[in-house]
Amino acid sequence: MEQEQKAAYIKTQFKEILGLTTDDSQIEKLIKFYDMTVEKNKVMNLTAITEFEEFVMKHYVDSLSIIKVMDLNGKPYSLIDIGTGAGFPGIPLKIMFPELDITLFDSLQKRLVYLDEVIHELGLKKIVTLHGRAEEFGRKLDYREKYDIVVSRAVAELTTLCELTLPFCKVGGRFIAYKGGKGDEELKSAEFAIKELGGKKGKTCEYDFIASGVSNERTLIEICKATHTISKYPRGGGKPFKTPLYIVSR
Repeated sequence: MEQEQKAAYIKTQFKEILGLTTDDSQIEKLIKFYDMTVEKNKVMNLTAITEFEEFVMKHYVDSLSIIKVMDLNGKPYSLIDIGTGAGFPGIPLKIMFPELDITLFDSLQKRLVYLDEVIHELGLKKIVTLHGRAEEFGRKLDYREKYDIVVSRAVAELTTLCELTLPFCKVGGRFIAYKGGKGDEELKSAEFAIKELGGKKGKTCEYDFIASGVSNERTLIEICKATHTISKYPRGGGKPFKTPLYIVSR
């Protein structure tokens, strides 16, 4: 696919699905990020999705769908992307909403080394990488309850994700979880954890999009930080995964 065709495809999908307009600089960065990721993917496992149109839909459109539950335009929010992986949703969010102050957090150093290359090549500002485990950094004063927005597309059940993410969120801030088509079921299971961690259920948005001829169901779940997370959370030793809070509560 030629560069002009790629640019036209991004513009069309962003406008029709998200209502977003893009300038030439944003388009250039999005295409460059795609090219870099596909190239690096030859030597590092970053993504199973390498076909351009599918990449745009499943990585870019999906990452930016957060605007369905909150307005980011012109807002200088501090945002941390927990389990950013290959940079989703953090990098697309930075490209489209440059006012955001973004931290890309991941437990795998080599992915963050690659994302530092991306940040440099694309000339992105007010965006940093941070290496560590959420169970540990969520207890550190420099990071605990410091962010306006916490996002995660990490593959973990919502109950577990809440324990890993809500400690990073300021009181009055929000955690946005990107989930599949059965997010409402996970939300119900996470009710105890949300309350226990100082959260309160916010908006949910179910939507779908077509990629490679297949319908993809998605759910965005907003959890508002109502009160401070008590000091014993997050638990260490892998407990958020081994004994999620809905199990502990029984």
